[in-house]
Amino acid sequence: MKEIDDNEIKVFADRIKNISDYDFSGYSDKSLKRRLAKLLFDNDLDFEIFLEKMEQDKSFLEKVVKKITVNTTELFRDPAVWNSIRYEILPLFRNYLPLNIWHAGCSTGQEVYSMLILLNELNLFETSNMYATDINSDVLEIARTGIYKYMFNLNYLDNFDTVIRQNHSGQYIDVEYSKYFTIDKKRDVIKMNPFLMDKPVYKKMDLVRDTNPFPAKFELIVCRNVIIYFNYELQNRVIKLFYDNLSAGGCLILGVHETILGPFSIYFEKKYQGYFKK
Repeated sequence: MKEIDDNEIKVFADRIKNISDYDFSGYSDKSLKRRLAKLLFDNDLDFEIFLEKMEQDKSFLEKVVKKITVNTTELFRDPAVWNSIRYEILPLFRNYLPLNIWHAGCSTGQEVYSMLILLNELNLFETSNMYATDINSDVLEIARTGIYKYMFNLNYLDNFDTVIRQNHSGQYIDVEYSKYFTIDKKRDVIKMNPFLMDKPVYKKMDLVRDTNPFPAKFELIVCRNVIIYFNYELQNRVIKLFYDNLSAGGCLILGVHETILGPFSIYFEKKYQGYFKK
């Protein structure tokens, strides 16, 4: 597989920006190099032909964008984080009417459904609004359908058990999977129940260039394992976007390997598994 150099990364980012509304100039070079090299290999193209094909074929350009952006998620990923959300963070917003939540970079939606399940267990479902965005229209469509591969997600049912089927003291709670989704092992399908699918409002959004697409500020913003792929400048731009759209005392939840650095760090207080707006 051909290695991509720094100049090719710059040429690629500049070309994308010139021929579309997408901007990858603030993405981590390491991440871009790895994904661009794989795209060239998978499509059996040299660099110049690859650029020409992007310019001439809009569907190929969209395919490239979807492959460059990262879509990794699962039901109740990192159970310790979700237990903190359940027992320490969401109870702080119990009296908010409504409780507005935004999942930014929601990918195929498993984290959106994880949050909805928690809200239902805490009797906050009816008083909450759920919003979700991603740059990739394909993954948003999967999120809307609420249908996932059973075998692929089989291990993630353990996450459900850890967060939903036991309390803070580790005691078992009798919550059937059927309360929230159906499992068809023969068809290799997990399907979320309709009342969960009807709740979220999904919109396509590029965190790099777009503004908040919803008529709301948020008590909780979840953006996990997204800004780790951005450089320092872009991270701060996105953190500012979140800061401006959090309500007073609102909470931002990032990935376990992400943190707030730079000028906006003084405007947040790290508490539990979240960053609270001061």
